[in-house]
Amino acid sequence: MDTDPAELAAWLRLRLTHGVGDASARKLLAAFGLPSQIFQQPVSALRHVVSATQADALLTLPEGFEAQWVQTQSWLDQSPAHCMLTLADPAYPRELLETADPPLVLFLMGRMELLHHPQRLAVVGSRNPTPQGEQNAHDFALALAAAGVCVVSGLALGVDGAAHSGALDAGGATIAVVGTGLDRVYPRRHLSLAHRIAQHGLVVSEFVLGTAPAAAHFPKRNRIIAGLSQGTLVVEAALASGSLITARLAADMGREVFAIPGSIHATQSKGCHALIRQGAKLVESAQDVLEDLRIVAPLAADTDVPTDEHDVPHGLDAAQAPLLLAMGFEPIGLDALQARTGLETAQLQAQLLELELDGHVSRANGGLFQRMVRI
Repeated sequence: MDTDPAELAAWLRLRLTHGVGDASARKLLAAFGLPSQIFQQPVSALRHVVSATQADALLTLPEGFEAQWVQTQSWLDQSPAHCMLTLADPAYPRELLETADPPLVLFLMGRMELLHHPQRLAVVGSRNPTPQGEQNAHDFALALAAAGVCVVSGLALGVDGAAHSGALDAGGATIAVVGTGLDRVYPRRHLSLAHRIAQHGLVVSEFVLGTAPAAAHFPKRNRIIAGLSQGTLVVEAALASGSLITARLAADMGREVFAIPGSIHATQSKGCHALIRQGAKLVESAQDVLEDLRIVAPLAADTDVPTDEHDVPHGLDAAQAPLLLAMGFEPIGLDALQARTGLETAQLQAQLLELELDGHVSRANGGLFQRMVRI
């Protein structure tokens, strides 16, 4: 990796030059070579490649550049696990380089070798998943990571966080692509998770240090999530979910798109169903994904997973089994459960509490209950 301070400073200056985005920067690099050579050009030469306004901006140090470079140098010196990777570096990931809009610079924190992991899969979805959706994200990521797949996601609440946690719980690899500078953690609720990923996985950002979270950053970072991955698995997503942006970008890049189906009545499943109608591959287990990606790895059989709607987990109290079977797999209210089972209200609530404490049932929005299934 390039460690020449002068050259890294030139890359940072190019990244910070007002009005010069990544597309214009790539034109300049193609015309003149490295950033240090760009800044040596006369304005007349620059204007043959970019606009007059951009050419003028390139001849002036960006406001705050010197302070930004001092901060960046200090951060790089803090740890060998900190890195600034440029578009011209041989270590830049080939899969991302081949996309339509590769970032000019990547800031990295953690295990750099994961950028070249042979099997990477994005696992994304709703920030507000159902309890079953969050469990699915964790369990799919756990199984995939145990099979040797590096799980890529965005550190957001909900599915992203569950996917990172699942991969780490398996002792596997995970990459978090974030929408802030690497000296910040967003959301703050994931502070400990971010530190865990930095220690055992890799955190990636195209944003300079000190960059605060902004709404526009997150759709932008989605192209990196898709670009780093051989495929994208959408666990749960509403029709307006940003996860669908990641899936569309993956499809545009010629990468595989997978989606987990859900209830036809659930808002959080409609995005997945739309993807399936558009050609995404419906998956019901991690093994489905592994087979499609031609990854051969043994997966331990989970004897607690029902094989059809009449099965119940082994070891369940005989008195609780009828209630669990009566619930089915859709969210259901107390009145409907009472009608199906004939149980008195107090008895029904007591059994539901026991099932909830044992992890077989969770509470959903609207006072509903939902059966939990482990993948």
